[in-house]
Amino acid sequence: MDDTRTVSILLLGDPGCGKSTLLSRLSQGQHAPKVPGPLPTLHDLDQPFIFDISMYNRPYRFEFYDTSCPENYTLLQPDFVILCFDVTDKRSLINVPQVWRKDVTRHYRRDGDDPPLMMLGLKRDARVEEEGMIYPQEGYRIAQEMRCDRYAECSAATGELISEVFEDIARTAAKTKTDAGGLTQGGCVLM
Repeated sequence: MDDTRTVSILLLGDPGCGKSTLLSRLSQGQHAPKVPGPLPTLHDLDQPFIFDISMYNRPYRFEFYDTSCPENYTLLQPDFVILCFDVTDKRSLINVPQVWRKDVTRHYRRDGDDPPLMMLGLKRDARVEEEGMIYPQEGYRIAQEMRCDRYAECSAATGELISEVFEDIARTAAKTKTDAGGLTQGGCVLM
């Protein structure tokens, strides 16, 4: 008997914010930060990007969907949504609550609740000290205002914090298949 629990995970965010690079890095497996050389190219037609893992003594299949194909993503019914932004691009951050969070409510609300949400800052390695820079505290504040369940940042290009972010994604995604669900009680958790 196959008791694999399938969890659909949707990455939402502006084009070019790093969603596809994140998935490409994750496709390298648990040793992703140590893999030298260029990352593999992922293609829209290969979606969903599937990751089979074991957690809590159970097998899980995580099916990741990227929004680079905008005409199709609204048809999905994801179990977990990750709102992505580029930490070097203020417009990308502004669009998270103004565009992407509203899309979640408009398209994915079920029984009066949105699916569990995570806000993820990408391209952490490219952050430079200058005027207009997006500090982690600013992203975290916006995540709290939107009532996200998690907030994290990483760099898919260098692999910085990739393992930690994937672990956080996996834990939250796995909880969506429990009776309690993946929604946190009382606010955003900073990773």
